Amino acid sequence: MDSNYFQPREVLYQSASALHTRPRTRNNYRHVHNIVYAEAHGVGLIMDVFRPLSRATQSGVIDVVSGGWHSGRAMLTEHIGLGLIDALCDRGMTVFAVSPGSLPLFTGFEMVNHVYAAIRHIKANADDYDIAPDRLGIAGVSAGGHLAALAALKPQEAHARPRAPWQYHGTHVKAVALFFPPTDLLDYGGIPITRFCLEGLDLTRLVFHDGMTHRSETEIAEQLAALSPARLSPKDPPPFILVQGKKDLVVPWRQAEKLATALRRAGGEAAVLLKDEGGHLWPEIHREVEHVSRWLLENINK
Repeated sequence: MDSNYFQPREVLYQSASALHTRPRTRNNYRHVHNIVYAEAHGVGLIMDVFRPLSRATQSGVIDVVSGGWHSGRAMLTEHIGLGLIDALCDRGMTVFAVSPGSLPLFTGFEMVNHVYAAIRHIKANADDYDIAPDRLGIAGVSAGGHLAALAALKPQEAHARPRAPWQYHGTHVKAVALFFPPTDLLDYGGIPITRFCLEGLDLTRLVFHDGMTHRSETEIAEQLAALSPARLSPKDPPPFILVQGKKDLVVPWRQAEKLATALRRAGGEAAVLLKDEGGHLWPEIHREVEHVSRWLLENINK
């Protein structure tokens, strides 16, 4: 894949980012842009690939790029500014920055399906990406963390009678790293997330394309629960690490604790790194980023 594959494209319908990180990078990778991993309703779903320049380990990490359930080039720039891609490539891991789509075009359920499709694509083309298909982790920040958690906790099996290359692969991953993810959409700081005010977002579209008009309270609650990682009953969950600021005004900090409790109850491992003064990001987050990258390398290669 030649880096010249990328040509500048007009980016439409950009939303404001909630992270506000500057795109600083050590440029320790070869960056391949705009690889189409699947199509949905005639729309190409894309990812960027960051391949380490040295010490490649044949391990990979899927970074689900979504903020406020919106994906785009601006959000990817925020992820680069966070430093996780640098830290992972420093340790020889290839990073697949997957854009799963955005509200209101896709619901949360559809975005999770897109993450599954990305995992299958990556595994089916593992030789081209110079990774081992059984050495994949997944990560996400904020809404991306929510989608990554759902994909990891409800993996799809390989097709019983595969006909296409991607059908030979299930979507299981080895390890999961999340930064301040929403995990319980029914109890989001004491209210359903659909009543949470986040500028420019209609969160009712997370569960229904047409919103919640004429939907019963029972139906709404069932769908929000199904879209809540902390309310799932996973079987043999992979190890998780969660990073959360206790002064986060976007994602209540107990969302991380709720997911960790559910994972431990299911027999899984869950480490929680709480930052007392941290919000929905903090100046010294590079320390947690480095810790998470080391943790991912160790757990992916177990």
